Amino acid sequence: MRDMLSKPRVPSMVEPDAFVVGETVAITKGAVVLQTSMFELIQYTPQTAKVRSIPLLMVPPVINKFYIMDIAPGRSMIEYFLQQGQQVFAISWRNPQARHRDWGFDAYGGAIVEAMDAVQNIAGTDSVHLMASCSGGIIAAMTAAHLAHIGEADRVAGLTLAVTVLDETRAGFAAAAMSDRAAQTAIRVSARKGYLDGRDMAEMFAWLRPTDLVWRYWVNNYVQGRKPAAFDVLFWNADTTRMAAALHRDMVLMGLRNALVTPGAVTMLGSPVDLADITSDAYVIGGVADHISPWQATYRSARLLGSKDNRYVLSTSGHIAALVNPPGNPKASFRTGLVGAEKPEEWLESAQQSAGSWWPDYVSWLAERSGPEVDAPKRLAGKACHRSGRRRAPM
Repeated sequence: MRDMLSKPRVPSMVEPDAFVVGETVAITKGAVVLQTSMFELIQYTPQTAKVRSIPLLMVPPVINKFYIMDIAPGRSMIEYFLQQGQQVFAISWRNPQARHRDWGFDAYGGAIVEAMDAVQNIAGTDSVHLMASCSGGIIAAMTAAHLAHIGEADRVAGLTLAVTVLDETRAGFAAAAMSDRAAQTAIRVSARKGYLDGRDMAEMFAWLRPTDLVWRYWVNNYVQGRKPAAFDVLFWNADTTRMAAALHRDMVLMGLRNALVTPGAVTMLGSPVDLADITSDAYVIGGVADHISPWQATYRSARLLGSKDNRYVLSTSGHIAALVNPPGNPKASFRTGLVGAEKPEEWLESAQQSAGSWWPDYVSWLAERSGPEVDAPKRLAGKACHRSGRRRAPM
């Protein structure tokens, strides 16, 4: 009864107290070095004596909490990158309320630029790597195009897009089911409230995989009377955030028009967005079983970017498990190849298959584009928190 009385109205996939942010998830050491009205910027404590000079700025989805990138020891991307000598920073988005209804593309793009300014200032570099996921990847790509348009393309040392759809052509059931009438209704609803409730999105995403995410837990919780297993990724998935009404509007309208495939059809910070202007190399990741961002759509998206040396990586598993895929899993594998073939299926035929996780491949790719090694900073730019997860953007 509890599950049906509150959103999302699906069986619970995890107990709400199964984990504690900053204690059992998101525990990699770091410090909040910048706090604005929209985000906190976390600098993570280096774990090697030498670090690569060009830092990595991680941009999470705008509809989820940042800590999927730091989910748990041994399975944390951030922890692994630090262990390999990478300087790592991450954005933690504020959970918007009704008074933030006007935060749209420009507000979030401006926030990424502000975070880049801070990272460059702290690290003493002229450029940063951007690694962005899902909806965060859309905004990061648009921001990179804006920087290229104003003559600052070299500020982006490399662009990594994880499970990000820029080309909405045949982009899955959710995109196909969204008619213009339904879209306008959804926009009006979020405009009245000032935001789109993350729990509504969680319910929709659950019904995209009803066998695994609804009926499995219906049987476990209600028929068998068991508590769901404690799984950190599902805890993160249930820890939803809201989406500001303006961003919801911008995302929906852009998706309906598939605007990013047409140069200049949408703007970012006053610049017409042409993804072909992004000439820094890109590393683009898809999940072979992704039900939210189909891998074929993420591959087509990679073809919109301007560099001739873009690398596409197809990971095993679905939307999140394709990313939270640390070394050591004997069942894991991935395929790699340059982005070139017009059709995803053609790329797949010639792609190289490798056993294991894609994380080491990515670290090698980053290292080639991250400058010489330098001494790790002896102290962070701000007052360090013992665990970064204890400091999150205010609700």
